[in-house]
Amino acid sequence: MSLIRLNDVGVRFENSQVLREAFFRLEAKDRVGLIGRNGSGKSTLLKLVLEQVTPDEGTVTLEPGLTLGYFSQFSELNGAQSITEVLDGLFTEIRGVETELATIDAAIAADPTADLDALIHRQAELFEEMDRLDGWDYTRRIDHALTTLGFTAAHRVCPIDELSGGWRNRAALAKILLEKPDVLLLDEPTNFLDVAGVEWLEAWFRDFRGAAIVVSHDRRFLDSIVTRIIELENFHLHEYPGNFGEYVIQKQFRLKTLEQQFVHESELLAFEAEGIADRREAAKAASRSLGKQLSTIKKARAPRPVDQIITEIYGGLHVKDVLCRIESLTKSYGDKTLFADLTLEIRRGNRIAVVGANGSGKTTLLRVLSGEEKADSGEVEWARGASVVSYNQVLADLDDEDTITHAVNAAPGSLAFTATRKSVGRFLAMFQFSELELKQRIGTLSGGQRARVAMAQCLLSGASVLLLDEPTNHLDMASTQVMERALIHFPGAVVVVSHDRFFTDKIATRRLVFDAGTPGEIDVRAA
Repeated sequence: MSLIRLNDVGVRFENSQVLREAFFRLEAKDRVGLIGRNGSGKSTLLKLVLEQVTPDEGTVTLEPGLTLGYFSQFSELNGAQSITEVLDGLFTEIRGVETELATIDAAIAADPTADLDALIHRQAELFEEMDRLDGWDYTRRIDHALTTLGFTAAHRVCPIDELSGGWRNRAALAKILLEKPDVLLLDEPTNFLDVAGVEWLEAWFRDFRGAAIVVSHDRRFLDSIVTRIIELENFHLHEYPGNFGEYVIQKQFRLKTLEQQFVHESELLAFEAEGIADRREAAKAASRSLGKQLSTIKKARAPRPVDQIITEIYGGLHVKDVLCRIESLTKSYGDKTLFADLTLEIRRGNRIAVVGANGSGKTTLLRVLSGEEKADSGEVEWARGASVVSYNQVLADLDDEDTITHAVNAAPGSLAFTATRKSVGRFLAMFQFSELELKQRIGTLSGGQRARVAMAQCLLSGASVLLLDEPTNHLDMASTQVMERALIHFPGAVVVVSHDRFFTDKIATRRLVFDAGTPGEIDVRAA
């Protein structure tokens, strides 16, 4: 029997449809990747399973006794215990077996005349129990999880309440994974992990015997762990067997089929419109309806010439060849050297991916380049006239009272002043901003929508250099793909910190690898 079943489920929030006629089954050992645009209903589906949302139509059924583990990018542990104490507490049954085994060993050593047969028999039973519980190396598993997630010795022993929100979030992930529930529900689990943490999570999944539903925009992560993809599109669930790479191929075939259907539907709608043209009363209502149907089909299914739109916008942006010279740049915090004697030239067309462990100094380097922090020694010399924009600064500086269209189009130096209004409108449409949404105030937007505004503002800023710190974290897959195409055509230079391997593999021409062998060392490599 299926672990989780959604049967003809519909969900509405006020007057907005979120899910319609949704059918879904999760079987034992299933690994489902849940994808879709921001706001398409991915988190709602998880909340249906958690019984935090009640369907308006249909049923959600869970196997009796099923244990669920839920983690989101907003999950945080709290309390006075340390993370080590919390994780040790997950293995009380194993520690009970250990205690009894130690008691038996002590009894045999203290009194060789004791009933050895009974003790040895009980010892054998306990050995089998330890095998069943996989308990022989649980302390190593705790240590390995905490080490890979970046917990220092100090982090491990201090009360969880004294940790920052980011560390409490990682503590929650460690706890849920080590609990090994029947079904894992993970909502963007890789957002605050570095590459080593993501790779550890992938390896952990190889040994996990349960089922999982994973919401993620990390395409390589999905490629590594899932057995099928469920895409939420137009309120419905569309299933694609296999991993993310197989989904991409199958989706292309599906879009081709829809394209052919669109041609036939267009012809049929045209014939229908002709048939009622002479009936004026019908035409008043029906022709408007037909036109709306046709425009809806075109909007949903017709392919957009993405590269053409982007190159039109960047056609008027002229950039110098050498944009920045970095000489012997050094930065430390206390006794920790983040980078030392970094020498680098940033040129037109460079797309530099900065990679390394969390806390190694990647974000600090961007802050030094943007002027938000000072280096201990060395120089950052920008070419005369070279302008720099920082994604993090743009995101932080968004004015809640501003509208989307004004924030994107009215920034000083914006390409919106030189590109055609049509090109800019099509570009914003690719970032999923409708005409109506462009009039919304920033203060009413979700985190994902604000991220899209900030990214659109950066890409249209007219700057020569873009400094991007984890830009994929709050963008959905469609917006990330638009950003990738824009960065590939961007005539200036890009310096980007990211743990998203698919993204960096796609756009990077060079890499700066932190902690390549010695603390403070940065290895400059071709991509």
